[in-house]
Amino acid sequence: MLPPTVLGFYLLVALGPQGALGQLTQALGLGLLPFTFTGLVVASVLYSMPFVVQPLQQAFGAIDETTLEAASTLRAGPWDRFVHVVLPLARPGYLTAAVLGFAHTVGEFGVVLMIGGSIPGQTRVISVQIYDHVEALDYAPAHALSAAMLAFSFVVLLGLYTAEARRRGRS
Repeated sequence: MLPPTVLGFYLLVALGPQGALGQLTQALGLGLLPFTFTGLVVASVLYSMPFVVQPLQQAFGAIDETTLEAASTLRAGPWDRFVHVVLPLARPGYLTAAVLGFAHTVGEFGVVLMIGGSIPGQTRVISVQIYDHVEALDYAPAHALSAAMLAFSFVVLLGLYTAEARRRGRS
């Protein structure tokens, strides 16, 4: 529900030189994260977290309790049940979570612009580049980049649906 620019602004404040996280990264010798590729990755991960958590939550929630009880009757401890039963059964959720998180981050604009800026060759991303072209009334490159992002989104969704259909066909 939170607009990306609001999240980006508060991350910029928190990671900046006066922010608690910014002071921590400086004290650890990591420097400041705003307007760096590392800062861009951190902000993108935080922004895309709901797209990652939801598929993982569904995958873990779909595991049948009787399977865990059966493993328990075979003397599998909590750690063994988690590593050898839960994690393999939740594997489809990992793929979905990773792909959705990545695809969501690729098209992000607000958080990326607030934390990364638009530094060519360092933090400039396609969504910001599209905006720059539109702002300059240069619609041909904006259209080409937008069409590429539309095709990318379609391919990602098609790949997810295909992988899910194959998985269901095997079960």
